[in-house]
Amino acid sequence: MKYSALFVTSVLAVGSASAFVPAFRKGPTLLFAVKSKPDPSPSTSSRLKRTTPLADWAKDNDIKIGGVEIVASNNAGLGLYSTQNLSVNDIVIQVPTKLTLSVQSPTDYNTVMEKNLFSSDPKAYRNSPWWTALSIQLNYYDKVDSVNQLAGGVNMKPWIDSLPRAYDTPFHWSESSLDELQYRPMIEAVALQKRVLRKQYDDLVAASKEFSSRISYDDFVWGCESARSRAFSGAYSGSAFNPIPYATVTALVAVYIGLGIGTVEQAANGAALVVCGSILKDFVFPKLVKAQKYVICPLIDMANHVGVGSTGNVAFEYFSDGFSLSVLDPGVQQGKEMFISYGPRNNDQLLQYYGFVEQNNAHDVYILPPIREWNIEALEQACGRKVGSGRLEKLDRAGLLGFATNYLNTNTEAANSIGGVVLTRTTGIDPAVIQALRALMSSDDEWEDSGEAIGNFAAEVSPANERAARTAARRALEIELESKATTIEEDENLLKMYKESEGIDNEQVLAVLFRLEKKKLLKEAIRNIA
Repeated sequence: MKYSALFVTSVLAVGSASAFVPAFRKGPTLLFAVKSKPDPSPSTSSRLKRTTPLADWAKDNDIKIGGVEIVASNNAGLGLYSTQNLSVNDIVIQVPTKLTLSVQSPTDYNTVMEKNLFSSDPKAYRNSPWWTALSIQLNYYDKVDSVNQLAGGVNMKPWIDSLPRAYDTPFHWSESSLDELQYRPMIEAVALQKRVLRKQYDDLVAASKEFSSRISYDDFVWGCESARSRAFSGAYSGSAFNPIPYATVTALVAVYIGLGIGTVEQAANGAALVVCGSILKDFVFPKLVKAQKYVICPLIDMANHVGVGSTGNVAFEYFSDGFSLSVLDPGVQQGKEMFISYGPRNNDQLLQYYGFVEQNNAHDVYILPPIREWNIEALEQACGRKVGSGRLEKLDRAGLLGFATNYLNTNTEAANSIGGVVLTRTTGIDPAVIQALRALMSSDDEWEDSGEAIGNFAAEVSPANERAARTAARRALEIELESKATTIEEDENLLKMYKESEGIDNEQVLAVLFRLEKKKLLKEAIRNIA
């Protein structure tokens, strides 16, 4: 998830008329409450009980909360619900930066982790991916020492204990459950994730006996999944506001002028240099090096995601050195859940890293097999055209056929390791694919007129060619939908049956819900191709 543009948002939040929610203005209230809606799952109920000590912990550590409470529901685990009507710009949670866990990418320096876990090889921690570094931090406070020395000796146990201890992600599913997804890209992405996490752990074990003796592979995976599902990110913008340089330069300017050492203009020039230097350090240099910061923020991490229509916004407050959760337009009615956006996440990402599926997800995608795996004969029959010589070879050289094999990939963010055809809900089929199909289904005259150059098919070349290209695309999508083991109607009926039954594993429900959303996306695309 993303947090807002740091400087501007923090100024607006601090300077707004409703810097705190009305709960703070109505006299003493509970810091927050924890309660459950009817019939939460056993795991959710257990976790809800573990959140009880958070109230005292938050109060003791200057976390400000008002207008929201932690509630457990059967469908979405824990979430933040409003205890009163909330208006735009109301701030419901403020957390000091020192209480957060954070990693700066591409290189993170953490003296506590390096000293206590990687003293023999500090670079093993420094050069780890952000989610690995956060896993190390989480496990350190969970398994090694719960006292956060970097935060002035704060005991992190009450917050660590509130985190989920298990995740309903495909990483933990059986092969048969993965097959029920009916979606090759997800199966390959999970297999890649398992390989990468195993290698990361083995590398850390080889680098440090301290690490290997205290953190197991299962612990490491738990930390990685916690980091993936709870961290938010933004461009690193230096440190928080530090008044000392400004106070110092003000005093020096007063002395400089008062003792007649120099002119007002000279003093002003010196002061300007200090101000410019601070701005460069906090805002310009971090952007130049393209540093990214990943943060897990206690309590704010309880907020759940919605793809469109979020009612909460996370921001870093430059002047108060903390993170806040504030209310977005149109506000939140009493008793309603407050949602934030993790960013434009498709269901592949949401299921793999967060363990849920968003219905009618506006950001969803479908990754079809690469064109080289399509049934060319079926496309020819649909278009009434034959694929002429030289087309496939030219498309292959242009990289538009995808890859012949799954190349070695270590990027767990990329689920499309074979160069498959990408279909999105917002834009439909990739324009580069339509370009490729224009060339592939071109007549000999159209091919000759283009100079046999794929680039000349970037735009429509003739109504007949455009019709053939889009017919081929539609037929390819139909073939993909027809290849599924179940239909949309069968999946919908299966979900209804699951809702009426007891003892159904969550992964069974998620698998059917996921594949149903993918099929609906295919059906929409088929209907929308002109």
